[in-house]
Amino acid sequence: MTTEEAPEVRSRGFLQRLTAVCVRYVERFMPDPYLFAVILTIVVAALVALLVRGATPGGMVKAWYGGVWGSQNIFTFAFQMVLILVTGYTLAEAPVIKRAIVSIAGRPKNQVQGALLCFGVSAALSLLNWGLGLVAGALVARQVARRMPTTHFGYLIAAAFMGFIVWTQGLSSSIALANTDPGSPINVIHKMTGHDVGLSLTIFQPYSWVAVVVILVLLATAIRRMEPSHSLAPDPAIFAEDEPVGTAVAARRTFAEWLEDLWILNVLVFAAGLAYFWLSGFALNISSMVMLFTVTGALLHRTPIRFIRAFSGAAKVSGPLLLQYPLYGGIVGLLAYLPTQSGKALETVLAQALVTGTNQYTLPFLTFLGSVVISLFVPSGGGHWAVQGPVAVDSALALGQRSPAYLGLISMAVAVGEAVANMIQPFWLLPLLAIARLNVRQVMGFTVIAFLIGLLVSGAAVLVAPHVL
Repeated sequence: MTTEEAPEVRSRGFLQRLTAVCVRYVERFMPDPYLFAVILTIVVAALVALLVRGATPGGMVKAWYGGVWGSQNIFTFAFQMVLILVTGYTLAEAPVIKRAIVSIAGRPKNQVQGALLCFGVSAALSLLNWGLGLVAGALVARQVARRMPTTHFGYLIAAAFMGFIVWTQGLSSSIALANTDPGSPINVIHKMTGHDVGLSLTIFQPYSWVAVVVILVLLATAIRRMEPSHSLAPDPAIFAEDEPVGTAVAARRTFAEWLEDLWILNVLVFAAGLAYFWLSGFALNISSMVMLFTVTGALLHRTPIRFIRAFSGAAKVSGPLLLQYPLYGGIVGLLAYLPTQSGKALETVLAQALVTGTNQYTLPFLTFLGSVVISLFVPSGGGHWAVQGPVAVDSALALGQRSPAYLGLISMAVAVGEAVANMIQPFWLLPLLAIARLNVRQVMGFTVIAFLIGLLVSGAAVLVAPHVL
């Protein structure tokens, strides 16, 4: 061993040991994500009972119900989020894209190269569409593991999930997109100031894209150096759906079967979607992103029946989210529970406590830290912004900061805090676990390292940003 190699080996050994410690403690203490949500619900209910004046058991139950099924329910936003995920998965399963995935999965020569490939694909596509990035990295990991079955499959899936950390600074960022749409129910800035904030003042600001570059470089280095020394073989059953399914060829097709194979129908759907996007002035918001990925998926799957089957298969991945969204909707309802007009809801108590004593330079950083904490209870960018946004924006206004650029920074502080917290909150890991047929304890020990890197880099970015705006 040369002198130049020694520091790298020592550094790599340290990361391997740190990752092993994280994996060990996650395996010991992390419950199933559904139980994690149940425990969070109990914790929030206890905090409401302790900190909210006039709280009663009956009122808390009604608030919980309202967050799930009441007038302020989570269903509209939940459905949008599920559709982004499902349309992204459907697009990734289009034959031309799937062939590309299989092709690039054949490039890695070893486990580290495979993990870096999964990470790179996920990160690049997450900047385009978070649903596409979230699942494409896992699909690449599945193909890599198929070629190299002696790899640690949890390590590959974790690397794919780490790429998701930059989604809030990409084109499908729910908070940044909501800021551009005056009709969005979560455009907090518009409701409080009458201003809209364009993407040029959020995701395209230097504090955002420079942080993305730094995080990706550091995470790529960490992935390379945290390589596990043992393997975790994938379940062979996950490859069954990749096998071609034989179909009997009918002597004569029925009219219904002819319609199902009529490719021009998908072309018309795509043309209609593209026309609307042009007529809307190329508006980028949650709904338009869902529409674009739906019609593009239809076009690339060519025939209606192929698109229908791919969409139906993709919808299965959203099952764990559908199970947990009601619980998180209930948590949002509890956070907003206000039994008396003279009191404060728990969300206000927490958000105000996190920004007490701030000034214009420290508010974005403390808002970021508050976002990390609140994201453990509300792991959804838009839903989270609806909780923390009003207090954060009100604090900025109280400091005399009304410029769209500063308010955009405040919104991005919340957004990146949520993205960083995702690395230790299992909610968005669920679709990848469904694709890989792994449990959370086999993956999340690796992503703790991504949380620490994201916390450091994103925190530094929002701390410096007010000085250069």
